[in-house]
Amino acid sequence: MPFDQPLEGLGLLEHTVLRKRKMVQAKERERERERERERERERERERERGERERERERERERERVRVRERERGRERERERERERERGGERERERERERKREREREREREREREREREREREREERERDRNVGKQEREKATSKVHALWP
Repeated sequence: MPFDQPLEGLGLLEHTVLRKRKMVQAKERERERERERERERERERERERGERERERERERERERVRVRERERGRERERERERERERGGERERERERERKREREREREREREREREREREREREERERDRNVGKQEREKATSKVHALWP
């Protein structure tokens, strides 16, 4: 019912009071609707804030995962490098061992050569002794042959 039309059976004062009350109630309802819209906007802002925060947290987690992956990759690379170094070290150790073995073999060969040389010298001395003995025997036999 329009506010500006007088109500039947009411005086002007009652009509004014009623009209005023209805206007106040309408304003109150409007303020309540506005407060409800504001609460809804605030809830929406909270949801958005929460969503942004969750997104930031997911991004931080993805970054932590990327960092862990990079660190694992670097660690694997360092491990491969250590393995290559150990492999190189093992190769160098094998090379040193082969060198030592060649040196021992050369030493054994030199020892065999010295042994052969000593054997030749011994045989030479033996022959010389035998030759000297034969010459003495020959000389003795000549002396005996010449002896009357």
